Amino acid sequence: MTAPLLRVGRAVPVRLVCWSLLEAGQTFLLGYALARALDAGFLAGDARTGLWWLAAAAGAVVAGAYGTRRVYEVVADLVEPVRDRLVAGVVARGVREADPGALSGLTQQAEIARDTLAGLVLVSRSFVFTAAGALTGLCALAPPLLLVVLPPLLAGLALFAATLRPLARRQEAFLAADEALAAELGEVGPGLRDVTAAGAEEQVAARTGQRVDAEFRAARALARWSAVRVAALAVGGQLPPVLLLAAAPWLLAHGVTAGALVGALAYVTQSLLPALQNLVHGLGTGGTRLTVVLRRLRPPPDPGPSPTPAAEVTPGAPALSFSAVTFAYGPASTPVLDGLDLVVPCGGHLAVVGPSGIGKSTLTAVAAGLLHPAHGAVRVCGHPVPGARAAALRVLIPQEAYVCTGTLAENLGLLRPDPVPGPELLAAAETVGLTPLLDRLGGPDAPVRPAALSAGERQLIALTRAYLSPAPLALLDEATCHLDAEAEARAETAFATRPGGTLVVVAHRIDSARRARRILVMDGPRTAYGTHEDLLRTCALYRELVAPGEAAGSQPPLAL
Repeated sequence: MTAPLLRVGRAVPVRLVCWSLLEAGQTFLLGYALARALDAGFLAGDARTGLWWLAAAAGAVVAGAYGTRRVYEVVADLVEPVRDRLVAGVVARGVREADPGALSGLTQQAEIARDTLAGLVLVSRSFVFTAAGALTGLCALAPPLLLVVLPPLLAGLALFAATLRPLARRQEAFLAADEALAAELGEVGPGLRDVTAAGAEEQVAARTGQRVDAEFRAARALARWSAVRVAALAVGGQLPPVLLLAAAPWLLAHGVTAGALVGALAYVTQSLLPALQNLVHGLGTGGTRLTVVLRRLRPPPDPGPSPTPAAEVTPGAPALSFSAVTFAYGPASTPVLDGLDLVVPCGGHLAVVGPSGIGKSTLTAVAAGLLHPAHGAVRVCGHPVPGARAAALRVLIPQEAYVCTGTLAENLGLLRPDPVPGPELLAAAETVGLTPLLDRLGGPDAPVRPAALSAGERQLIALTRAYLSPAPLALLDEATCHLDAEAEARAETAFATRPGGTLVVVAHRIDSARRARRILVMDGPRTAYGTHEDLLRTCALYRELVAPGEAAGSQPPLAL
């Protein structure tokens, strides 16, 4: 999974290496210039030469600082697309498969992966180029210096490498405990009122406390390995300067100058030790976390090609059916849906209207399988909800549209197993009304920056993505609220006339209801169902919702 996630152009790693070489040059000159300033300058009685070498070292520090700043920019270009791909994968699994780990994956693990990958790249790159610059400098000053510095450095690295596997195991145990705690809190939080009403505070507190204690134990086991990291750091970074001082008489006797010895101490204390500290703490914590998180976010193995959704539709079954469905946000709460019976035939077009907060979005969430009714049955194309087959046959477009960093074609093809052919993509964009935005961005292969798009533009991308999906049932939960009336009409008409498609739309304007073949009016536990003309005659609430627009000739939102 790591290789596709790190898919970047050649320019990014090339830039990273170039700016890192600038830092390596700073490291090399730090010790070498100091040694030359002493041997050829101050100790030889030539202060001017000594000052020139010190000035060269100072200039290298300034250049290295500039290189470090540019390195951070390159690392951002490397890790932000990785985070977007991880989030897209987590959201897809959470929506399609009701993955219980999606909450922790989206809110914590994807962010852990982004942050730790950035830290891992920075510390690993810094250690490699710093060590290369320092060791090259030691060899240039006097090869015997390497005999003192290199063995403990390698021993410290080997000891540190031996801790990585145990750290990874304990990190995975910690993340598993965190997921369990997040799932527990996700269940307890929305039902606190019902817990209090039922007098179950002690039982719920005890169960939640067990989850908290399990995460604490996992975190403590992870922390114990910090002692081994400290030992590795002591051997690899703090032992070399001690050995240099202890071996100073032998080194001076074998041709090492005083300036070279001082330069070697500078290499060890000012370059190798800080770089090793960053590597041990960064890679020891962040590297193992990244490995575990990527493994836990890896999608399940592909079972191979599956039948197309059209082949899974039960012959003669309606596109959506509710049978005596009751749903409430808690056992003691007033039902939002109370014994609801509803049938939407294949190819149908239903608009759901009602006052704001009455439960229209709840109905679409129940239809999509995101919420589970207390009683009754929901089916999509004959398959029970929730279920993998039903999930493959419906697509839900919420009010807040998600757009990821990538090309426009990648965004539009997120719900397709294979890339969308160019002609089909362009035809869908024209039908839904995305063509002006597509042309402005520069075509399907143009990069998309979500922050640069308006809410309406993001909705058009999400609508076109849903239009291109193979799912026959489209659930639009105020998915056009940021579009003007003309763009909304075009998008809804596209879904209503999609071959083999069925549309259920939470209406935002009166015209949405007029365009629908059937309308469901929600009024708490009461509902009314029929055509626009039928409901004007028989439903007082519908007349109230429609009356302002009828009188003024405008098309206001339906919500009261």
